[in-house]
Amino acid sequence: MSRDAATLAAGYADGSLSPTDVVTTVQRVVDEREPQLNALAVRDDVDGTLEQASASARRWEQGRPLGPLDGVPLTLKENLARAGVPMTMGCAGVTPVVPEVDSPVARRCREAGLVVLGSTVMPDWGMLSSGVSSRHGITRSPLDPAWTTGGSSSGAGAAAAGGYGPLHVGTDIGGSIRLPGTWLGLATLKPSAGRIPLHAPYLGRVAGPMARSARDCALLMSVLAGPDAVDWTSLPDQPVGWDDLDLDVTGLRVAVWTRAGYGVEPDPEVVAAVDRAAGWLEDAGARVVRVGPWLTQDLLDGVNRFWQARSWADFARLDPSAQGRVLPFIADWVARARDLTGTEVMDAYHCFAEVQARTVAAWAAAGDPDVLLSPVAPGVAFPAEQPMPYPDGDRGMWHINFTVPWNMTGQPAGTVDVDRTREGKPVGVQVVGRAFDDLGVLRAMHRLEEARDRAAG
Repeated sequence: MSRDAATLAAGYADGSLSPTDVVTTVQRVVDEREPQLNALAVRDDVDGTLEQASASARRWEQGRPLGPLDGVPLTLKENLARAGVPMTMGCAGVTPVVPEVDSPVARRCREAGLVVLGSTVMPDWGMLSSGVSSRHGITRSPLDPAWTTGGSSSGAGAAAAGGYGPLHVGTDIGGSIRLPGTWLGLATLKPSAGRIPLHAPYLGRVAGPMARSARDCALLMSVLAGPDAVDWTSLPDQPVGWDDLDLDVTGLRVAVWTRAGYGVEPDPEVVAAVDRAAGWLEDAGARVVRVGPWLTQDLLDGVNRFWQARSWADFARLDPSAQGRVLPFIADWVARARDLTGTEVMDAYHCFAEVQARTVAAWAAAGDPDVLLSPVAPGVAFPAEQPMPYPDGDRGMWHINFTVPWNMTGQPAGTVDVDRTREGKPVGVQVVGRAFDDLGVLRAMHRLEEARDRAAG
C-alpha cells in the first residue's frame, strides 16, 4: 500500500477514496507478505476490520468523521495494551497477559476511527535490536528478507516498510523505534518523554510513530499526543500545530555529532550520510557546528548492567521449563546479572542519571542548538538471523551509543532516510531536538526529506 496517510485523509475527505477499498487493499498486501515478513503477533479478524472500514466510510459520507484519520489502517506494537488481546512480550517463556482495558495509545486510535489491523511482534522482552524472538521466530526486512528489521519495534518496522498501511506505533527505551527506522528506510519519531501517555510508564520508555514520511508521523502525533491521567508522567496539554512543517533554515543552529567516543564508532558510509544531511541544511543557510564525544564506555556498560538485572528479575520468576523456552541469547545475557550485589545494581542505575547530566551539559556547551544530527546506529542492517549487530565480546549494547542519551534526557529524536550504501542498504540520520520541541524535529526531518528528494532528481 503505497499511499501515505496524508493522501488517504485527503481522499476520504473529498470522496475520491473509500476506507473500505483501502483496508481491503492493505489486507491483500498482508496476505501476500506476512508469510515471509512475520510482522504480526496478532492479526485482527479481517472481516472485523472491513466492518470498521465500512462504518468509517458511512461517517465520511454523512460528514461526521471521528477525525481526519478516520478509516486509515495502522498497527500497534504488541506491548501497547489492547483490551482482550494477549501480550506475550515476544517471549515463549512468558504466560501472555490479557489486558482488560486499552492503553491510552490504543484508546486514542480507536476514538479517532483508525482501523487497527493487528499487534506487531517484538523480540524477547524488547531487549534485542533485531527481529529474533523465541515466540514469534524471525521477522524479516521487506527490502531484503536476508536483512534484519532492527528492533525492538521489529514488527512495526516491517509492517511500515512492507505496506501494511501508512501508520504504525512502536515503543523505544534505547533506540527501539529509531533502529528499525534507519535499517528499513523509514521516518520515525521517539517523542519527548511524556508527550504520548503510556499505560506503563518507565524511565526512558516512550511510544511513537513509524511511517514513510515526517508528515505522516506528524499526523499520527496529532492523535496520540496529550495528557492522560493513566500516565502520571504525561506532559500538560500543549497546543501544537502538527500540520505546520514548514521550516526556514536560515540561521538554524545545527550541531553534528559523528564521533561517539564509546561503543562502536560509525562506519564511514554512515558518517558520510550525516555529513550529507548537514550539508543540505548548511547550503540552505543553517549554521553548523561539530561536537565531540561526551560519554564514556563505563556509562553504557552500567546501563546495560541495569537492564540485565531488570530482565534477570523477570527471568528468575519463571519456572525452569519456561526459562528453557526463552531465547538462548537473552537467557545468557540476563544470567550475567545473577550474582550482582544490590550495591552493584544501584551503581548501574546511577549511570542513567550520569548519562542525562553529561548529555544536558554537552547540549549547552554546543550552544543550545536547534537540532543535532548524528548517526542512528554505527552500522547498517545485519543478517536477519543475528540477534544483535555486535553479539560477540560482550558488546550487546554498543550499537545504541547514539540513541540512548536522548531516552535519558527525554528529548525528542527522529530518523530520516538519507542514503543507501554501496550494497543498497538504507542509512538514516538521527535528528534530535531541544526538550519538548517535537515539532521542531519533525520540521527538520521534513526539510531533509525535501532536500533528499531534490538531490535524487
